Amino acid sequence: MRSLTVLLCPCLVAVVVHFWMVINRTASFLDFLYAVKEQELHSYEVLVGILSARHHYELRDAIRSTWLGHLRQDPHWQHRVLVKFIIGIHGCDVPLEDREDPYSCKTLNLTAPVVGQEIEAVAVSDTTSYSLLGAPLVSVDFKILHAIVVTRLGVFPDGHGLEYRGNVTVKLYQLEQEEPIITARFSPISFGVGINGVWYKPVEQFILPKGFEGTLVWETLDPEGLITANVASLVFNSGGGVLRINALEEGILPHRSTQGVPGLAGGFTYTIYEAESLVQMLAGRPDRLKKHSAERREADTLLMEESRAHQDIVFVDVVDTYRNVPSKLLHFYKWSIENADFELLLKTDDDCYVDMDAMFEKIRRKRLKRRNFWWGNFRQSWAVDRTGKWQELEYASPAYPAFACGSGYVASKDLVQWLADNAKQLKAYQGEDVSMGIWLAAVGPQKFQDSGWLCEKECRADMLSSPQYSAKELVELWNRRVSCGNPCGCKDDLED
Repeated sequence: MRSLTVLLCPCLVAVVVHFWMVINRTASFLDFLYAVKEQELHSYEVLVGILSARHHYELRDAIRSTWLGHLRQDPHWQHRVLVKFIIGIHGCDVPLEDREDPYSCKTLNLTAPVVGQEIEAVAVSDTTSYSLLGAPLVSVDFKILHAIVVTRLGVFPDGHGLEYRGNVTVKLYQLEQEEPIITARFSPISFGVGINGVWYKPVEQFILPKGFEGTLVWETLDPEGLITANVASLVFNSGGGVLRINALEEGILPHRSTQGVPGLAGGFTYTIYEAESLVQMLAGRPDRLKKHSAERREADTLLMEESRAHQDIVFVDVVDTYRNVPSKLLHFYKWSIENADFELLLKTDDDCYVDMDAMFEKIRRKRLKRRNFWWGNFRQSWAVDRTGKWQELEYASPAYPAFACGSGYVASKDLVQWLADNAKQLKAYQGEDVSMGIWLAAVGPQKFQDSGWLCEKECRADMLSSPQYSAKELVELWNRRVSCGNPCGCKDDLED
């Protein structure tokens, strides 16, 4: 009997342990299901989406230590607001020095730059393609991708042999500027020198820096108009990629060009500025790429650690650059509909001071919870920029529909639902705020205008939000608000 007991004891122990583990696993699983169910059932008054760049660690920490920390610690707010930072999961795989501009992830496609030689931007492959155009003006836009020096401006011959009988003025402008930088005038008594079928005149030499966007304009008072050549018959020399002529770019809107003009009326010559240093820069690309790849992997690791530590980041499937911010926002709208229950959505940026208490108080007083509702500080008839950081070359209208400026806005859930449902059909334009205005123009939401959403970096005691602050400044604003109720300055500060 004792031997039977001895034999059975290990079995009984094993059975007990097995049941304990089953019960424990079941309890853990039930706890998990309960937590998930509780999360699914919980409804928030406001979902806050904060657009943030991958490397903006200090700004995110400043927000967590100020107004976001306040929301999380205050029982009155912690279950009414859900806050998420919106970050692109992919870092740009092109080093900054090798990009066309700091706002995109497009590689600066430079190859074999021409050193110590004058380059003709335009050459004519078929002289029979010249035609007399009735229009008095033709222009073309171009962009400089590495600094050049323009040496001559030129016009096409007028078909009368060596004599030039036209009267044409050629002007080079910086886009959006009214005064030309360089001018050359051609006439029967002063027509310059002919090179490869083009008449050129030397001009005062200016360095056009990387990123320069210009327009070359040919104009005449002759009744016959300008001599032009069809684009198909022209050969363009980019100098190894330092120059881009927009006439060759698909989807690019003409800036000043006469509508219906299929060609150009001349060209120009140029040299590459500091071409030797450009050659050296290109030679260093492999090493830069290797270093950049290692830094990107390190950034990925840091972001994953930050996400696990704070549980407040939504990673969206885009390359995290400024040009992709509208896509980041659309991805977040889809995430919000699929993963959160909320009434209103607040969008802001990680460099913005936000007063959530003031926002909730205004929501209460104005009874702003409604459908088809958009609350912000709206810019009306804002001109479309064709140059610089906010360049837009694919939206044809000269002005945008009304859009909320960047420090923040609030939209009702039905608008967010519409944006999420139609995300695949919505085109992303140059910025998320103007894109939002274009998208919602199709819906016609009820707009609630409020100057409390500040458009520029300034401070008002009654502001709802204000943009363009550093991490240190955000903390200072919040500390003053906590100390005396005024983020712009306490009495002692003002007296000092």
